This record gives sequence, structure tokens and C-alpha cells, in this order.
Amino acid sequence: MYIPAHFAAVPETVQRLLTRPGAANLVTMTQQGLVATLLPFVYEPDAGEFGALQGHLARNNTQWSAPVVGEALAIIQGADAYISPSWYAAKAEHGRVVPTWNYTTAHVYGRLVIHDDPAWLDRQVRRLTGVHESGFDHPWDVDDAPERFISGQLRAIVGVELVITRIEAKAKLSQNRPEADVNGVVAGLVARGQPEAAADVEQARQGLRRP
Repeated sequence: MYIPAHFAAVPETVQRLLTRPGAANLVTMTQQGLVATLLPFVYEPDAGEFGALQGHLARNNTQWSAPVVGEALAIIQGADAYISPSWYAAKAEHGRVVPTWNYTTAHVYGRLVIHDDPAWLDRQVRRLTGVHESGFDHPWDVDDAPERFISGQLRAIVGVELVITRIEAKAKLSQNRPEADVNGVVAGLVARGQPEAAADVEQARQGLRRP
């Protein structure tokens, strides 16, 4: 990934990308070519030196059974947004501004491990469900469904674990713009109903202010 120094993600940003509830594109190279699947995951910090991303695929998805050539890659995407030059104070000052795109992303590389084990899958599904149901007033639990039904569902999936070997992460969040322009970006994103993207810009600004 091309990462200019001023857009290099700080460790806190990488941690947020790994631990936020979301999904990633799992990309593997096989003898037949590239294969990719978007799947939800949970981050397990105690698996390996750098942790692991754990999820599952449909058993009928041949990505899990195709031998992987080299490393596997998970692409995690944070909030992203179009940035209008009309938000910059510099537009009124000199007009030498153009549109851009703000985003955070992490390319997570590692060794893909397959788990065709009902106990592992049961733990993974319960943990993944717990992460996403935690904000509900009446969260759904795996045990709310009949045990025989859940057993059948587990037989239809296969566990995948990306044991992380390295991470490349980028946070392109207007760090290269003057303070007045950043103020305009935050206000513009909030006005467009993109508070998460605005919050990322604010966090990046605070990071630049650290001693």
C-alpha cells in the first residue's frame, strides 16, 4: 500500500480498525487466481504474535478449501467520505483546491488457518453474535434457537482464522490541510450526515497535536 508519512496510521487507529464491529474482504491467491469474500470477523489479540482475525465461510464457498499461495490478506475499511473543496477556507483565499477522498484502511496479512471443528465454530459464532447484539435492548442469543437447528447451521459453515504476520495501515484524514480547512471538512461532514467520518478527522487532528 502506498502510505505517505503524514498519512501513516497511528497504533490507536490500527487498534480501532481491528476491534470495531465490521467486516473485511478476505483475499487469497490460489492456483486458479485471486479469490475474495466479504465476511464479518472478530479480532483475537492473544492468537499469535500480532493476534488473529476469526470468522467463518459457507461450506459451499470453495475459498476455504483451495490451497493458498503465499500470504492471505484481509482488507479492513473504516469510515470514508468525499471531501468537497468548497469546504476549505483556502477556496476563498486562493482557489487552488481540488476534491479528494478521506478514509482509513488496514491491509492485514497472515497465514490462513481452517477450523472444521464444531466446538471452535460454536465459540466463534457466539462471540461474533455477542459483539453485534450487545447494543440491542433485547439481544438475540444463539441459545434462543433450537439446539438441533443451530447444529445444522454450524455444519453448513467452516471456520477461518487469519493469523496476522504484518499490517499496513493508512489514515488519510486531511492531515495535510491547514487548520481552517480541517474545520471546514469537519463541519461539512457533519452537515452531510457523516459523523463517523468527521470524528475520524478530529481524532487525526488531535493526534497531530500530541507532544
